[in-house]
Amino acid sequence: MQGATEENIFMESFDERMESYIDEIDNYLEEMLPKKTIPPVKLHEAMHYAVMNNGKRIRPLLVYASGEALQIDREHLTPAAAAIELLHCFSLVHDDLPSMDDDSLRRGQPSVHIAFSEATAILAADALQSLAFHIVAVDPIYRNQNNLSANLIALLAEASGTNGMSGGQALDLAAEGKTPDQSQLEHIYRLKTGKLIRACMISAVCVAPPISLEKNQLLERFIDLIGLAFQIKDDILDVEGQTKDIGKPAGSDEKKNKATYPSLFGLEASKQRINELLTTGLELLEPFGKPADGLKHLAMMIVQREM
Repeated sequence: MQGATEENIFMESFDERMESYIDEIDNYLEEMLPKKTIPPVKLHEAMHYAVMNNGKRIRPLLVYASGEALQIDREHLTPAAAAIELLHCFSLVHDDLPSMDDDSLRRGQPSVHIAFSEATAILAADALQSLAFHIVAVDPIYRNQNNLSANLIALLAEASGTNGMSGGQALDLAAEGKTPDQSQLEHIYRLKTGKLIRACMISAVCVAPPISLEKNQLLERFIDLIGLAFQIKDDILDVEGQTKDIGKPAGSDEKKNKATYPSLFGLEASKQRINELLTTGLELLEPFGKPADGLKHLAMMIVQREM
């Protein structure tokens, strides 16, 4: 599946490619989602509402940037990128439910259970998860490669299960009002946020021609650090950000007495930690040369973002 050359990848800036990648993933998601006019209409409307709502698409971008580092043609990455974004949207709908984080705002709009109903939100999230697995199971590119569909399904199942988002959310809820140590908190973060971000990288590795064990280990270490930095930055934005900018209620972590990096270690220590994670992560990409520039750009964007 190798075919994207260093020369044609870097004829344009990554910012320009990002726009193109976002357009591609949005078009693909729109095509794969059930039509809103087909019954059950409310369910399908809720699915579109949860997905096609101006999300930043950071996870699909990580898939595409990982593909650039491994020099893979983008059409081989789009189904995996879409499946990961659907799993992310599924997790957000569940996270916002009254029985979970009880947030009424997501991406600057009423959460799905507010815009529709709690029951519809649960069903829509479940359907998004099913659609994610369906995409990687039936995509002809993946089905025609040895065990590729099965490997991607296993990867996404781990990322969303008890050793991933579901387990991390359970531990996060259990930690409310408590003071876990740094190791315990980072374990929660690696599950609830980091595992799906890790899947962005590993999905590209699965699609790519075989790479050396050393390079594989470098990429795994890099994405682990960036996934951790991503969640700590979210914690910081919850303290310093404005609701209109971050698209969800600011200060909600403190109100719910959640265990977060700023609440346990302070804002300055949190900022220092993400800078350490970023610096180490960028160093790990050096052996990949210029094809990894997109990954570096995204890593810096994740740490420096204001929303």
